[in-house]
Amino acid sequence: MAIPEHKVPLAGGGRDSQNDVFALIRFDGKTCAATIEGKVAEPFGPTVGEWYNAPSNGKMMRMKQLCDVLGLDGTPPPQIRYQLLHRTASALIEATRFKTDEAAMLIQSFSPTKDWFKDFAAFANLFGVEPTAGQPDVITLPTGMTLRIGWAIGNPAFLVL
Repeated sequence: MAIPEHKVPLAGGGRDSQNDVFALIRFDGKTCAATIEGKVAEPFGPTVGEWYNAPSNGKMMRMKQLCDVLGLDGTPPPQIRYQLLHRTASALIEATRFKTDEAAMLIQSFSPTKDWFKDFAAFANLFGVEPTAGQPDVITLPTGMTLRIGWAIGNPAFLVL
């Protein structure tokens, strides 16, 4: 099952995390809650340093929730892209909501030059992962939840107008 533009409420008010696609996937007898972010050349938005500069109480509540859900100790480094945090947390929140076996956050990139892959790699490094485009990584979070993250390479032929 796939739902486009799926919104996941987050702590601290403000806006929900709006995922390009949310999917419930069955494979090998397991169920996975997955968020998918489609990209061509656009960035992942502000960094943690930009978004969390002089944070309001709402932003502090949201950052605490994101870190708790992701199993991170404290605020991530300032160069990490905030969007990657909340998209991944969305997958984990929905995995809990739908009682799935695991969660996944995938970037579906149609950029022939892998624009913004370095930002994705910096994010993956938070979990001790050195990602390779086209290969998913499997992480076991401190909560015991399995999280898959990956950079999927889209066929550039689909960009022809």
